[in-house]
Amino acid sequence: MTRNKRPIYLDCHATTPVDPQVVEAMLPFFTDHFGNPSSISHQYGWEAEAAVKQSREIIAQGIRAVPEEIVFTSGATEANNLAIKGVAEAYFSKGRHIVTLQTEHSAVLDPCAYLETLGFEVTYLPVCSDGLIDLEDLERSLRDDTVLVSIMAANNEVGVLQPLAEIGQRCRDRGVLFHTDAAQAIGKIDLDVQAQCIDLLSMTAHKVYGPKGIGALYVRRRNPRVNLAPQLHGGGHERGLRSGTLYTPQIVGLGRALELAWQNQTHEQARIRALRDRLWQALEAIPGVSLNGHRTHRLAGNLNISVDGVDGQALLLGLRSQVAVSSGSACSSASTAPSHVLKALGHSDKLAHASLRFGIGRFNTQAEIDQVAAICQETMGALRQVVMG
Repeated sequence: MTRNKRPIYLDCHATTPVDPQVVEAMLPFFTDHFGNPSSISHQYGWEAEAAVKQSREIIAQGIRAVPEEIVFTSGATEANNLAIKGVAEAYFSKGRHIVTLQTEHSAVLDPCAYLETLGFEVTYLPVCSDGLIDLEDLERSLRDDTVLVSIMAANNEVGVLQPLAEIGQRCRDRGVLFHTDAAQAIGKIDLDVQAQCIDLLSMTAHKVYGPKGIGALYVRRRNPRVNLAPQLHGGGHERGLRSGTLYTPQIVGLGRALELAWQNQTHEQARIRALRDRLWQALEAIPGVSLNGHRTHRLAGNLNISVDGVDGQALLLGLRSQVAVSSGSACSSASTAPSHVLKALGHSDKLAHASLRFGIGRFNTQAEIDQVAAICQETMGALRQVVMG
C-alpha cells in the first residue's frame, strides 16, 4: 500500500484498512444492485436479498453456526448491547446477576454498569497478572440467579486470549448463558460456537479489513435456545431482534472480509506473529521495557509494552509523526485516566501511562517493523537522557 511518507501504521486493534478485495465486492451494491433486501417483489430486492443471504452463510459457516443464528448490527458495540441488555430483559424473572471481567471493553462494561442502575448485580472478576481469567474464580462466582457470563475472546489492549471452551463448559454445566465479545478475535483465531459452548458472539468488520459500521451477533437457536429482548424496534427485521433496513454493501463487505480472513488465517497469522516477535526481540533489549499480558496466549499481531522511567505522553508525542501507535483502547483514547486493563494487571498509574500498544496487520512489512524498532530505540533513549539530565 502507498504510504506517502505518512507514519507507519501499527494500530490494527483500533481499526484496519479495508482490503481492496472487500471494496471490489461491495461497490456494485452501491450502484447496480442497490435494492432493499426486504423488497422481495422485484429483481432489485432479490439481488440484495441473495447477497445478504450469502454473507450470512459465510459468517455462520466460519463459526460453526447456522445462517438463521446471525443477526446483523452496526458493529460489535451494538452487538454487545443487544446481547447483554437483551438477555437481562428476557431472563429478568429468572435472575438478575451477571458475571464479567474487569478487563472487558467499555462496550461490555458500560451496559453492565447501566444494568446495575436498574437493579441488576454484576460481578467484575479480576484477572491474573498475565491477563488470564482464574477459572476457579469464575466457578465460585456462578449463582442460581446468574443469567449471563460475558468474557471477551481476545483483549483489545493486551491481546490476551481467554480459554473460551473451558469458560463455556462451566457456564453450560450451570445452565448460564455465555457471551463473548470476539471483535478482536474473529478471523484471527479458531472460533467454534459448538465446541466452545458459546451462546452469543459479537463481531465487527473493521478489525478484520472490512468496512466500519457493520457487525453481527450470533444468537444460539437450540441446545439451549437463547431468548433476547430487542433493543431496536421498527420493522421487525432480523427475526424481530434488530429492526432497521439492512445495509447491503456493508453486509457484503463483512462477509467478504471474514471469508478472506478464514481462507488465509493460518498463513497470515504465522507471518504476523513472526513480525511481532521480531519487533519484541528488538524492544526487549531496551532497558526498562516489559511485556504486558501473557507471553503466548495472545493475538499474533499484538505487542503491548510498558517503558519504565519514561514519560508516557512524551513517548507518544515523540513517536506519532513516524509511527501510528496507541497507548490503549481507541474507544477511550480521549481519557487521561490510565488503562483499566493495565491497572487490573497490577500496574501503577505511572507505568500504565508509559505503555504502548502495537497492532501489526496484513499490510505491514518486515522493513517497516525494523524501521519502527529503530525509531522506538532512538526515541526511548533520547527521553531517558532527558530524565537523567
